[in-house]
Amino acid sequence: MRRADATLGGMTDTRRRYIPPAGHVRLRLTVSWDGAAYAGWQSQASVPSVQDTLQGAFQHLTSAVFRPVAAGRTDAGVHAEAMPVHMDVPESFGVPLPRLAQALNAHLPPTLAVLDAEETPSGFHARFSCAERRYVYRVLRTPQRRPLWEGRALHVRGELDVGAMNAAAASLIGTHDFAAFATQEDRQTVRELRGLTVKPVGEIWEIHVAGQSFLRHMVRGLVGTLLLVGAGKLEANAVTEILASRQRSQAGANVPAHGLYFSGASYGGQGRG
Repeated sequence: MRRADATLGGMTDTRRRYIPPAGHVRLRLTVSWDGAAYAGWQSQASVPSVQDTLQGAFQHLTSAVFRPVAAGRTDAGVHAEAMPVHMDVPESFGVPLPRLAQALNAHLPPTLAVLDAEETPSGFHARFSCAERRYVYRVLRTPQRRPLWEGRALHVRGELDVGAMNAAAASLIGTHDFAAFATQEDRQTVRELRGLTVKPVGEIWEIHVAGQSFLRHMVRGLVGTLLLVGAGKLEANAVTEILASRQRSQAGANVPAHGLYFSGASYGGQGRG
């Protein structure tokens, strides 16, 4: 396999530490999975993880691979539609890239699939090069549950005011301290929220969220708060007071993980989004 160029245009010295080990090339994959089957992306003892399952598939093709690295470390039960992942493999790796997704999928369960694979410049890092991450939370808006959406969307029977929800969402966009929406977070809690929009699409309402990085359970806390606004249990203008309070108890409860999807990521000048 040809080695990708070791530099990226404008790559800083900091990014040089992201290059693969000597004798290896870096691959970029797009991966999708059903979160119900996994305890999240990150490897954990005694429970299935996406990271371990994907690495296991690679080890059917070559034993000399490193740990896969994803753009985001999703929690247990969270789905992924298009998660960028990088993996370092030996230069002698013999599977042609056009056949790699199919070869890996032959060793993966039905709950996990590689959608595509390509070689990437060696300075690319799925996590640290990521300029924006996007999530979608899906809400099933029907009087009765729908079995085909079980485990795929949160069922809400009552009426929701989409205008009030979007008004509340708009007031949260920007750079703020989001401590009130995070769970057991020990990192600094200032983040830039670039997008938060409620889009009714027939029976399924989608809440789209975008930012470079998020706090633990931040997206689920934001959605839970917007649902309180939509149900008339919280005024739209109250969310700014919740934000300023920095108190998790003031915001809505975390919505269940099964309605949340990692929907995509962007990498600026380092390739496709």
